[in-house]
Amino acid sequence: MQFNQKIRRVLRPAGKTAQAILRWKRLSFHDAPPIFGNSKPKSGSHLLLQVLAGMCLTAPYKYVDREPIRTITKEGRRKNNEEILSELQNIPNGVIGWGYVEPSVENVSFLCQPNRVNYFIYRDPRDMLISQVFFATDMHEEHGMHSYYKSLPDFGERLKVAITGVDHDGLYMVSVQQRYEMVFRWLEQAHVMCIRFEDLINNQVQTLNAMLDEVESTGYKIPTERAKALEILVEMIQPKKSHTFRLGKTGGWNEHFTEEHKKLFKDVAGDLLVKLGYEKNNDW
Repeated sequence: MQFNQKIRRVLRPAGKTAQAILRWKRLSFHDAPPIFGNSKPKSGSHLLLQVLAGMCLTAPYKYVDREPIRTITKEGRRKNNEEILSELQNIPNGVIGWGYVEPSVENVSFLCQPNRVNYFIYRDPRDMLISQVFFATDMHEEHGMHSYYKSLPDFGERLKVAITGVDHDGLYMVSVQQRYEMVFRWLEQAHVMCIRFEDLINNQVQTLNAMLDEVESTGYKIPTERAKALEILVEMIQPKKSHTFRLGKTGGWNEHFTEEHKKLFKDVAGDLLVKLGYEKNNDW
């Protein structure tokens, strides 16, 4: 099985490139601006990935990279800035990259250029926490928090840990407040279109239209007529096709946050939701 997977990984780029050559009737894929899709974990990355795949049907891109660029390796080692930058620089021409990268000086300097397109998707922290707990507990046994979450008596106790973070016995996870420090740094960057997960669900056409505008803000003209391009992107968004799909809705935190969770969240995160625009004040 592993051998077959390795073979597919080797052959996939050539096959996808051949399809793109036939689709766009060209050999060169240097015209369209480079695109990188970035996300916080459990914040809609696979929804964004579906949109990026749709971009390959609206403009001459070869394909979307199969593997995301991550800050942490699968073995749990944290990559240094030079390693991540090298991976970003080595995305082939005409290939749309994606991942979970932080706004380091190196990453920002490389990605945030006028001739590049960057999308960064984030989500209501409360819904992100719910998604993370379910994912780590029930869907991904290799997750660093899986065993610890399973050792706790119920979902409520797991949610408390997700809010506060944990640091003991070699297990470390930052608090919800610390998780979103990276979000604010991306929000401050020029040449990055920051997208709310909620808008990609609830204000779909408007958000997708803005994403197409972002590509054309580089001076490049998308060859597909706008109405058709929007139709393609809307059809590509199918949350249930994601292997991490659970509910694919917004506001689900209401079903899981008790008054105790709300108080704990406010104590740890302060006015985080107000700063992000998800609440007008802390009386939620």
